[in-house]
Amino acid sequence: MPHQTIEYVILLPMLLLQVFLFPMVASWLAATWVDSRQSLALQDVASHLGGAIQQLYFSLNHETISTGTTTYSPKLPASIEDNWYTGTANLKNVTSGPDSAKILELTITLAHTKIEVTTSVTLGSNALWQPSIFQSNSTTYASVSAIKNSTGIILTFGE
Repeated sequence: MPHQTIEYVILLPMLLLQVFLFPMVASWLAATWVDSRQSLALQDVASHLGGAIQQLYFSLNHETISTGTTTYSPKLPASIEDNWYTGTANLKNVTSGPDSAKILELTITLAHTKIEVTTSVTLGSNALWQPSIFQSNSTTYASVSAIKNSTGIILTFGE
């Protein structure tokens, strides 16, 4: 009989540990995996959107292109795992010279989560950014527009 009691004393804490600890660890690992997967998908969206902005700018920056307006709707998903996302951008000068390059910092945020990614796009000295918000679930604000005029190329989200 004493051997059975010793077995219970040793095995009961192990059983309780398995009953409570295993589900908690499994849940934590699954949540971490979901966050990583969503972050990777959001980074892919940010890279694609940044590349689209850069291509639009460089296409209009050529001297053979006259003034005008163009809009590009990148083929991006409207949601990532049933969460829409928004994007904002901020244009910064690299140096203070008149012919200095500019960096467009693009920030994409996944709704209903704390996931946010940032990417940078290099543009020329005549690039201008009009503050706006990219909305993945919108038909109006899920595009990039560019206006070429005598002062430069004005880029913005939306039409």
